[in-house]
Amino acid sequence: MARAKRISSLYSVHPSVAMKRAWVAGLLERTGRTLEEWIELVQEEGPQTERERRAWLKAKHGLGTNAAWWLAEHAEGKGVEDFDPEAYLKAAEGYVTEMFSGRRAGLLPLYEKIVSLARGLGSDVRICPCKTIVPLYRRHVFAEIRPAAASRIDLGFALRDLPPTDRLVSTGGYEHKDRITHRISITSLRTIDAEVKGWLRRAYDLDV
Repeated sequence: MARAKRISSLYSVHPSVAMKRAWVAGLLERTGRTLEEWIELVQEEGPQTERERRAWLKAKHGLGTNAAWWLAEHAEGKGVEDFDPEAYLKAAEGYVTEMFSGRRAGLLPLYEKIVSLARGLGSDVRICPCKTIVPLYRRHVFAEIRPAAASRIDLGFALRDLPPTDRLVSTGGYEHKDRITHRISITSLRTIDAEVKGWLRRAYDLDV
């Protein structure tokens, strides 16, 4: 129990979990079957592979791409963390451990420093790890931590159409209507300086 409390105090449930829980709650009304009934159908009548099951659910049962993907995955016993808040919070720590292990283990102090700074911006900051990135939320994603190489974290910011600088590089995200529009390379604790703190604060303040 103490371990679960530590996870929940550091990380917040990813917004997609609530979306998928709402999707599960509405399955019976929309499709005539509950999640459990769909899983039983897939396991008993569907093809053998997950890929074939996705195609079968779309072609024979008229489900959309996301629904077919989630049901096929769930029938394999995967993706529980995508629907269950407690399962997600347990998985979140594993995502971070995996991201910052092996050749990238040296990046962990940099990650921890960035997370500490983000949490200090306000009580409404949420840290929601995924498998390859760690998005930082206020109302929306305002920053993103990505271990880009064994010796570098790319720290992304949602800064709209702000002109880039020598360190603050445009990602091209603004033109493509992506949230993350700029990034800075973080290679040591010394590079998490006043400029980085200022951009993190600016991105947080813009997300109102």
